[in-house]
Amino acid sequence: MDSTLLAVIGLVTLALAFDFLNGFHDAANSIATIVSTRVLSPRQAVIWAAFFNVLAFFLFSHAVAATVGKGIVDINVIDTHIIFGALMGACAWNILTWYFGLPSSSSHALMGGLAGAAVVKAGTGVLVMSGILKVLLFIVISPVLGLVLGLLFGTVVYRLFRKAIPSKVDHLFRKGQLLSAAAYSLGHGGNDAQKTMGIIAGLLFSAGYMGDKFAVPGWVALACYTAMGLGTMSGGWRIVKTMGHKISKLKPVDGFCAESGAAVTLFLASSMGVPVSTTHTITGSIMGVGTMKRFSAVKWGVAGQIVWAWVLTIPCSALISAVVYWLSVHLFR
Repeated sequence: MDSTLLAVIGLVTLALAFDFLNGFHDAANSIATIVSTRVLSPRQAVIWAAFFNVLAFFLFSHAVAATVGKGIVDINVIDTHIIFGALMGACAWNILTWYFGLPSSSSHALMGGLAGAAVVKAGTGVLVMSGILKVLLFIVISPVLGLVLGLLFGTVVYRLFRKAIPSKVDHLFRKGQLLSAAAYSLGHGGNDAQKTMGIIAGLLFSAGYMGDKFAVPGWVALACYTAMGLGTMSGGWRIVKTMGHKISKLKPVDGFCAESGAAVTLFLASSMGVPVSTTHTITGSIMGVGTMKRFSAVKWGVAGQIVWAWVLTIPCSALISAVVYWLSVHLFR
């Protein structure tokens, strides 16, 4: 079998492993609120989230995949060594932050890894600054928008039900949270799975298996959504505690508002082709709902630790990727 084909098969497998790890790492984002409010058990919650992760295959275009595949690094410089470095850098950072229970961004780890390897190969000129600036801008916009929408949903809902019997409100939003969690999981799958789709499509294009037109094959999309769903079903339990309990204590009505705000943000970003961090988005929404009740309801010290993980994600994954790329080039010439 041709050595290039073997390398491509190996890297596609590694990319799907990253996608699985992405779902595993980010399962907490999808289920933390619905588990912390005891609407579903952890096992029920991951099955619910995984189903809607995969269902996103039928609902979203491939705009985010196109951004990742050709909008971060000049696609003409991408080769198997760069893809290997990017995936290893992202996987290593995901495992490290999972171990410490920090909800960092798999998305930014992947993009940092891609940029780090590409710069080692060909310098900073290969970076597509328009795409990178869009990603960097949404590092700020997505959690802020999530916070604002979470706060807005919370304010409206609390005013509408301010005279209602608390037990009835709790019963209503225990059911409502099933819908909001489903919507969030759709948005999560629709944005996050596409990042791996973009990586695989970029690999296939650079290896000459696509001709002269960049596109995402249907089998790649289905494989990525499925791998992510399986990862979500495996659950990243260490991060659930951070997301569901340590930032702000939540009731079903709070979980509904936080998930709804985050879902709207993710749907908007995906429609614009922007690869955002689902972690940033749901964290911002939880903070927004907590702030609505009282400023001190949010544990800002924990939030600060999470923000540090966000800040370090791109440079650390880029550094790991750069080292792996250099080793790959010199060991596997």
